[in-house]
Amino acid sequence: MYYFIVNPNAGCGKGGRLWRAVAIYLEKHQVEYEAYLTAGRGDARNIARELTDGNREPQVIVAVGGDGTMNEVLDGLVFCGPLTLGYIPAGSGNDLARSLKLPGNPVKALKRLLTPRHYRMLDYGILTYGTQEVSHRRFLVSAGIGFDAAVCHDLLESKLRQRLRRVGLGRLSYLISGIRQLFKCKPCKGYIILDGVKKVEFNHIAFISCHIQPFEGGGFKLAPRANCSDGKLSVCVVSHAARRKLVPILLESLTGNHGRRKGVRTYECGELFIHTERGLPVHADGESCGIQSDLQLGCIARKIRIVG
Repeated sequence: MYYFIVNPNAGCGKGGRLWRAVAIYLEKHQVEYEAYLTAGRGDARNIARELTDGNREPQVIVAVGGDGTMNEVLDGLVFCGPLTLGYIPAGSGNDLARSLKLPGNPVKALKRLLTPRHYRMLDYGILTYGTQEVSHRRFLVSAGIGFDAAVCHDLLESKLRQRLRRVGLGRLSYLISGIRQLFKCKPCKGYIILDGVKKVEFNHIAFISCHIQPFEGGGFKLAPRANCSDGKLSVCVVSHAARRKLVPILLESLTGNHGRRKGVRTYECGELFIHTERGLPVHADGESCGIQSDLQLGCIARKIRIVG
């Protein structure tokens, strides 16, 4: 049995259009399935939780939407039995699909799900934050604090992004938002602790990005050596007093060559603690986690079975 969790609003309506093509194929080939369409933020998480709470044992849960939809599905899963995930990308960033080299065509992606040649066992991350009320958020692509998270926050509320997505220029919104947030960026002091042992201090943290997959932000390859099945987080810390110095770093991150730049440090670890002297925006797979100053991140090794 295939259970589809569909975000029809992903990609400014692209999710709904792709789902209609998928549904036609399923009906034509008499595939047994159930579909659940989301209406707002948090719906995909609740549906995934209901499907995996022990009352049923779905064979495959397929997310149709963007990285945010897949994040909600992952975040809602109850791991109490055999479970396989599938993904049909329909967002504007699609960093998970880009990292895993999944087909962009919905019918091709569906055929791969229906007749899988192989499966992958993927890591996922857990982000823990909050003081009075502690929250936990899973992520499958990346989580971060600072400039990159500020861009994510801006995009979630951006009307310009919606207009650009309507004309197929959704990725341009990442660039525009990035330029806007660059002028607002105020680096601050902080430190990280790797695997509870190694402490590294920084005077001008612009952002810290922690990756399971190499890409984020619609194609920025901030963690080119990230391996989604090695049980480790790939961490990129960008620390610069001058905001203008971030521009070449971001441009070179499109090809993954930013690591040679001054002010860029990379690490690998199973667990990471981050502290900044003031609260900064935080994201998990592009979804807002508010303003925080202390984060705990960890990697859960090879827990997600996904059709490759």
